[in-house]
Amino acid sequence: MLNLWYKNAVIYCVDVETFQDSDGDGIGDFQGLISRLDHIEALGATCIWLLPFYPSPNKDNGYDVADYYGVDPRYGTLGDFVEFTHAAHERGLRVLVDLVVNHSSIDHPWFELSAQRHPKYEDWYVWRKEKPADAEKGVIFPGVQESTWTYDRTRREYYFHRFYKHQADLNIANPAVREEIERIVGYWLALGVSGFRMDAVPFMLEDLSEAHSGWEPHRYLSELQTFASWRRAEAILLAEANIEMREADSYFGTGDRLHVIFNFPLNQKLFLGLARKDAAPVADFLEALPEIPAVAQWATFLRNHDEIDLGRLEDDEREEVFAAFGPEKDMQLYERGLRRRLAPMLGGDPARLAMAFSIMLALPGTPVIWYGDEIGMGEDLELPERHPVRTPMQWDGTANGGFSAADRKACVRPPVTGDPLGFERTNAEAQRLDPASLLSTVRRLIRARREAVEIGWARAEPLDLGTSAVLGLRSRWRGGEVVTLHNLSDAPVRITWPKGVARTKLHPLIEEGAALLGEQSPELGPYGFAWFRVKP
Repeated sequence: MLNLWYKNAVIYCVDVETFQDSDGDGIGDFQGLISRLDHIEALGATCIWLLPFYPSPNKDNGYDVADYYGVDPRYGTLGDFVEFTHAAHERGLRVLVDLVVNHSSIDHPWFELSAQRHPKYEDWYVWRKEKPADAEKGVIFPGVQESTWTYDRTRREYYFHRFYKHQADLNIANPAVREEIERIVGYWLALGVSGFRMDAVPFMLEDLSEAHSGWEPHRYLSELQTFASWRRAEAILLAEANIEMREADSYFGTGDRLHVIFNFPLNQKLFLGLARKDAAPVADFLEALPEIPAVAQWATFLRNHDEIDLGRLEDDEREEVFAAFGPEKDMQLYERGLRRRLAPMLGGDPARLAMAFSIMLALPGTPVIWYGDEIGMGEDLELPERHPVRTPMQWDGTANGGFSAADRKACVRPPVTGDPLGFERTNAEAQRLDPASLLSTVRRLIRARREAVEIGWARAEPLDLGTSAVLGLRSRWRGGEVVTLHNLSDAPVRITWPKGVARTKLHPLIEEGAALLGEQSPELGPYGFAWFRVKP
């Protein structure tokens, strides 16, 4: 029998570096993470996704990997990692780790040997004798990255890098490289992980080598899934793949390729809807969402560790979102994104934040939560590029928000302080026992989501409620039915029940800010939301 645990998982994303410091050096570590597992368990999450913790020069938050088989000494030892996985499993928490194999650091021994034309590694990266004429096209970080090709003085050739120049792209078309990727996958599965969040999958599948004809990039995803499943039956591949919906079949296959894909286009429509205070962009998108294999899944999210990518919106739509959530230039990034935390964008309004979380959890797919958003953490726009959303977790009101006993200047990044969303007023300890806090509301929402298994399995059906301000979704699966309502506006809204929904059969799962009064024309309060199970 297939173990499709991911269909109704709740994933909590953690950066070990900024979560909890246990030894006072100002850097988070695995022992600190172990000490905070109770917070994640109490939240209701069922799985932890770890950002890269491998040895790295750390020029790109660890995504410039220098050793795929180790733990950066700043975070502890391999033994600490194994202790962490055991502690997580004891709490019923699965673990996903980042698989960053589109590129490696140029400090990786593989790259150094490839530059020296070592017989084994000569073809492990993508090299050209001449710099391509279009080297300035296709850069991922405009304004920061100038080219996708850089000259290496040792080899006296140019190497390809879809991202920063210190991250050389591995030649995935080379069978030897793919064999090494399988070793990496097998290694971490043997240490207790339940799968991988795969970084930059569309770019990983690019074939620029011109040396391995006949290789079929998307078919490789099937090979990787087969290998992972042989090593650990429950293992999953969760892909960062900002794809158009028409490409979904290539990435999901018949269910034999990727298990889960982040739904970036849906995320962009959600922020457009939040900006307009109108549910139509989300409802229209869900109406057109393609069918996917029964064993496949989308991943839904509000924020992650990168910028909010708005690149798939129309230009005027993107400007709407910028105007609502990032009107200042220093809030924007790469001409397409927002480098802000969720709470500051929504004005720190607990009701609006709760409603946003409720929508995300009600959308079809597996929800993924970025650490700190469950308490409404702040941001630090003085930090460069994407770092404003990567500040230390705010645990309590003591020095450094309880993240570290080190001097503030020694912390890996300064904790957010001095405003309503800084650690003095916004922290986990202050919200833990307050039933009206954002943390308590998110906990209740996650409990409702885990009870409403239909959301993880069914196709969401948008409901016509007589107003575009309210997103109404119905999820039906195996005789069960769940209805969710969300008012995106800041004013009360009256709704009209569709004929297919009998109000007398609705049993509340959760209601927040919602005064559903009146039999014929009930009202949903400002940013109000409600979840119902439909009784047979």
